[in-house]
Amino acid sequence: MVWYFQFIRNNETFGTLLCLLISVIREFRSPSDCLVMDAFGCKWDDDECSVIGDKGEVGFIDFDDDKSVCSYNPVEEGPIVISVPFPLVRGQPQSVFVGETAAESITVQNTTNDPVDLWGIKIYASNPENSFSLSLMEPPSSNSDGKSARGFLESFSLEDRVLQPGENLTLWLSCKPKEIGMHTSIVHFDLETDKIERVVFLLAEDKISHSLASKAPYTKSKKKKLFTVDAFVTGSRPTGPKDRSFKKRLPRYDIPNDIRELLESKQMPDVVQEGLNGENYACFFKTLLIMEELQLEEDMRTYDMEHVTLKRRGSQFLSLVVPGLAERRPSLVHGDYIFAKFPSEYEDDETLPYQGYIHRVEADEVYLKFAPEFHLAHVDGNVYNVHFTYNRVNMRRLYQAVDATEQLETEFLFPSESFERRLIRHTPLAPISCLLNEQQIFSIEMILGCKGMPPYVIYGPPGTGKTMTIVEAILQLYRTRKSTRILVCAPSNSAADHILEKLLSEKTVEVKENELFRLNAATRPFEDVNPNHIRFCFFNDLIFQCPPLSALLRYRIIISTYMSASLFYSEGVRRGHFSHIFLDEAGQASEPETMIPLSNLCRKNTVVVLAGDPMQLGPVVYSKDAEINGLGKSYLERISECELYSSGDENYVTKLIRNYRCHREILYLPSNLFYGGELVACKDDKGSLLERVDLLPNKEFPVLFFGIQGFDEREGSNPSWFNRVEASKVVEVIKRLTFSSNFNEEDIGVITPYRQQVLKLKQTLENLDMPVIKVGSVEQFQGQEKQVIIISTVRSTIKHNEFDRNHCLGFLSNSRRFNVAITRAISLLIIIGNPHIISMDPYWNKLLWRCADNNSYLGCPLPERQEFVDEDSLPEEDQFEYSEENPLSSKDVECGEESSKTKDDGWGEESLYTPQPVKDEAEWSDGWK
Repeated sequence: MVWYFQFIRNNETFGTLLCLLISVIREFRSPSDCLVMDAFGCKWDDDECSVIGDKGEVGFIDFDDDKSVCSYNPVEEGPIVISVPFPLVRGQPQSVFVGETAAESITVQNTTNDPVDLWGIKIYASNPENSFSLSLMEPPSSNSDGKSARGFLESFSLEDRVLQPGENLTLWLSCKPKEIGMHTSIVHFDLETDKIERVVFLLAEDKISHSLASKAPYTKSKKKKLFTVDAFVTGSRPTGPKDRSFKKRLPRYDIPNDIRELLESKQMPDVVQEGLNGENYACFFKTLLIMEELQLEEDMRTYDMEHVTLKRRGSQFLSLVVPGLAERRPSLVHGDYIFAKFPSEYEDDETLPYQGYIHRVEADEVYLKFAPEFHLAHVDGNVYNVHFTYNRVNMRRLYQAVDATEQLETEFLFPSESFERRLIRHTPLAPISCLLNEQQIFSIEMILGCKGMPPYVIYGPPGTGKTMTIVEAILQLYRTRKSTRILVCAPSNSAADHILEKLLSEKTVEVKENELFRLNAATRPFEDVNPNHIRFCFFNDLIFQCPPLSALLRYRIIISTYMSASLFYSEGVRRGHFSHIFLDEAGQASEPETMIPLSNLCRKNTVVVLAGDPMQLGPVVYSKDAEINGLGKSYLERISECELYSSGDENYVTKLIRNYRCHREILYLPSNLFYGGELVACKDDKGSLLERVDLLPNKEFPVLFFGIQGFDEREGSNPSWFNRVEASKVVEVIKRLTFSSNFNEEDIGVITPYRQQVLKLKQTLENLDMPVIKVGSVEQFQGQEKQVIIISTVRSTIKHNEFDRNHCLGFLSNSRRFNVAITRAISLLIIIGNPHIISMDPYWNKLLWRCADNNSYLGCPLPERQEFVDEDSLPEEDQFEYSEENPLSSKDVECGEESSKTKDDGWGEESLYTPQPVKDEAEWSDGWK
């Protein structure tokens, strides 16, 4: 009978005629009369057909989301009992290696006292197509003899039969996957009394994905006992720089108890509800900073450790191993301290904890020094509870900067309140660099002609050369105006180092060594600095320091981070000393952070230049309430909303529109979605490497979407997500790209939103001797570029999307993260993800279908197409221009070696701003907040 239906399946005309015949017969019979199965998808009467439909199209099936499973009256217990094939194990699908056969028996049991007609069994909606088959005998194993293999018959359906009372029918469902990823199917049982469907999930793996499987099932970590410290035994503080005292000490800025109690009771202070205005500026932002600091306190508790041991290190120190320290979670540096005490079963235990100062940090271990009696009483093997603290220095700097705005001109804080529009007479210049375009030259001329407040803005979308423009302006001022004193600030050490490198690389204007200074935080490791840059730094005993005031005042150009700029206040640098202050990547700093160099150093005639892009990632803020009430909006973004700037008035802002980084097709969507279709692609793509990339189905289109249905999982007590199937596909793509030597490992970057996926990929690449390939979050890639960017989206489960949206995690529902992610690639952008999940976001949905429309989609079947906005509202494609005029090579564009986003870059002073952000991953469990 099986061969008969296979014959029908392969002979469409005959099958159609037979289908018509069966439909006529069915009009004249009762359901129990007919024993012929619908093996070729004929439509039955409405009361008899499965909701799956004629073609068996049910779309995406999510094993972790019951709502996505199309099931017609499922019967868990009833007169006919059908087993579940390939049942989930600990909530996860079973797996099989690609190329091997997985088989599972299905039993159909008639528990009644009457015979029951089984009209047919059929496989619907296999994904990939035809990947599952049915048989009445067990599939032969790989070592079976040839006779057994020849006698084995399989099909996508089985004939009808009658189940006698109490009879058990056993059949076999098998799958031999050809590619990795989730394989799904629905087995439909058509009974005279019911229609029952069993949904099947099977994960096809290779050696790499299998090696990355969870070592232990995920369990939420137990809630730790609250470790409060009201009093303690003081530890031994590290020796600080000798003979140094600051002229101005930072106030303590302790959090007022009434504000703390108000916020901890979930009440919003009146000043926050009132909103920001000229009268309440300092009070408003100080309140938001208190909200932020309370969140930092709460977050830091998650790092507390229970029942851990300390090891004696020599005669002076005890060491503590801190998991995650190498990733700076928590971020601990020299001079920080912890508290340790013996565990107690009693809540009212009044034993004082001991304070231990950190004297050295090595990989995942810190060397501590407590009070002498603690060391004397310690025996290796003792267990302690440990409470971490964060260093308040940077928070105190923010409070002080906000306080100092009381001395700042109102037009700096609220440009729209200016009595009259300013008119800048731009100063013509002879360009130092021959690679500048018209907008860049014009913005520099306006900066040279600017006489003071309010700030001048260089609005620079990705790859438009903001840093190059700043460097040219600095060199023009240095060469033509001997009286200028210039401060340049960036949000991270790596971004500041990048500016220094660009200044030094311009040979036309040689900056004197004694007139250029790079200010580093004392906590920045000496070995972190490029040896070629050391001569521009000040240090003692390999510890960076701020030079005395007399030395500071002699430098004409000083480069610093935003946070380290507070040292100018401490050293007593007078307001107005700097004639020009340049703030690079200003969209990434919170407004109080921006105020550190401005409120303490600006006068009315100080020229302030902000460079950045408010459409990319903004400040890292931990308190959700503080973020939505204003702390999450940068100073650049806030003033850009003023009419003076939003109107594009050239006396206030210049927008750079020529992109020299990306291939024009990579740039198309971000240009239309975020920049009004104004970006002009100027990268020369002649002689492109893409012609030799064999994995591209369309050699003219450098964006490839590879659809794969894996599944996202967690392991142990780590709440971060990973998708090992996607990780394996990423490695496969990397191998194909590097095999033909079209790309080097240095050319490739991998972006993924979850820390655990980053770690899994790094581990795999290191094992394959490919450690050079950079893997990181979007935040870690902002300000960088790579010839090839591979994006692993991770998410493959519907129900976790809402959690991600609520906490601004992952890629979905964060347009700025999308914008940054897809604009890091120079020549080739590859997205690896589940199209059914990613298409739920309007931005990723557009990217997915743009790839599909350009024959640049591979992998699992696409979801049903949906549009979130009217396409007519977007600029026409022919509005997007390509220009060969004045093209620049990628090396001329801003491309920091490390992220200019993360506050812990370079392990400098910014790393004191702890704990690290969880904005880019599901760092906590589902119960977080």
